[in-house]
Amino acid sequence: MTTHLTPSEIAWLDQDRSRTARTIREHGVLLTYVGGDSSAHQTSFAYTVGLHGIGHPELLVLGLDSGTTSGLLNEVAARVRAGRDLIPGEILEFAEWPHRVLVEAVPNPGDILFAANGFYDRPDFASVPALQLTYDDKAGRFPTEKGYDVPRWIQPRPGEFSARD
Repeated sequence: MTTHLTPSEIAWLDQDRSRTARTIREHGVLLTYVGGDSSAHQTSFAYTVGLHGIGHPELLVLGLDSGTTSGLLNEVAARVRAGRDLIPGEILEFAEWPHRVLVEAVPNPGDILFAANGFYDRPDFASVPALQLTYDDKAGRFPTEKGYDVPRWIQPRPGEFSARD
């Protein structure tokens, strides 16, 4: 099926791509944040756009407020831009944040990274890759550990979340 866009839609898409490229040039990444609705058990989520361009998976985090999210994603993205390759299974620590994050592969990035795939002209079935930054709870436990106390809808396990829902 062919999609036909109007000239004004094409112009808007061109402007959006230009803005994304400018933001990546100036800041290293563009952050895409989607707020959730706790009354409906819909988690917030955010991801980077720009790391794929330097050969690294994009970063995804779920269930945090916009300020914490931007701080976390910007710090980890800066580490990547400085030459750090993140590996699934590793744990990252932070000087200014009391939590640690577990780096995990995202098996369904095409269901989440719409802005990144649009920027890189990738269809959802051939999505850019992503790593989920899964944070520990107040007691320092991760979702794979007994007693973890963050509700599952707030921070779903990799592969359980889709932005299509």
